[in-house]
Amino acid sequence: MQDGNISPLTADTVSAPVDSGERRPSPEADVVSTHVLVAEEQVQKLRELARRTRIAQSEYLREAVEDLLAKYGRTGGEP
Repeated sequence: MQDGNISPLTADTVSAPVDSGERRPSPEADVVSTHVLVAEEQVQKLRELARRTRIAQSEYLREAVEDLLAKYGRTGGEP
């Protein structure tokens, strides 16, 4: 996610996953950068939540991924 100073992507934008090669130190396993398209309404709500709580948007997104993996299992099986 980017701050409000950068124009949002449109649904017409074609993009592929991005790995900038940047690795940040983390107590967790290796962390990679990725790129996703998100509905503008969801982006605005996430920004507001992050602003109110002072928790980074990226933290909320990582939590959402963990919840999704827990829901469908981590083994890669079919849902």
